[in-house]
Amino acid sequence: MSLIHNERIKLLATYLNGVGIAIFAVGGFAPIISSLYNQTGPTLILMLVSLVCFLVSAVLHYAASNVLKRLKP
Repeated sequence: MSLIHNERIKLLATYLNGVGIAIFAVGGFAPIISSLYNQTGPTLILMLVSLVCFLVSAVLHYAASNVLKRLKP
């Protein structure tokens, strides 16, 4: 039974980490890169949104690492 439990825990951690990566890529990284090619450059609002997305992705990554602590030996 612990094997099934461990696999479910790993699946949840992988999902959380994947969502964190997606939020960072779409909301944190891509807008900054695309704004560098605009004539106006990055705005303050864009930087704040990117910072929030980066922080959310870091929290999700941390949550995923905490989920892995529930693995049974």
